[in-house]
Amino acid sequence: MYTLERTQRLPISIQEAWDFFQDPSNLATITPEYMGFDIMSKVPSEMYPGLFIHYRVSPLLGIKMNWTTEITQVHAPHYFVDEQRVGPYSIWHHEHHFKEIDGGVEMLDRVSYKIPFGILGKIAHPILVKSKLQEIFDYRIKKVEEVFGVWKK
Repeated sequence: MYTLERTQRLPISIQEAWDFFQDPSNLATITPEYMGFDIMSKVPSEMYPGLFIHYRVSPLLGIKMNWTTEITQVHAPHYFVDEQRVGPYSIWHHEHHFKEIDGGVEMLDRVSYKIPFGILGKIAHPILVKSKLQEIFDYRIKKVEEVFGVWKK
């Protein structure tokens, strides 16, 4: 099992952060265009436990795949969790935490994941998967700063 974390501070209220990140339609804004991210199901603007979201995405080598996540936990405006139900990972547990700080909000984005294919997956992880996930999460930080500005404290 692997874990990737990113922490970001933004000059907005916890409610503004929550309103943006809990709306599934905003995922396309913070996902690299080359991934061809497309929500295939109708989604509400507010998430709730038990919500299934179906996507088509090309995370690696331009290969299109279906991905389904379930929102398993919601504690507005402090955190929510999505877990992959259909997709490329054996396990995908993605936590989004929001904490008020002086002058804004601090967000912690943590994904714990397991790659299939045994030893082949372990070989592919540092070469393809880990670097691609880091690239995607770095892109998100940049895009979120473009939307909300850079935290200055």
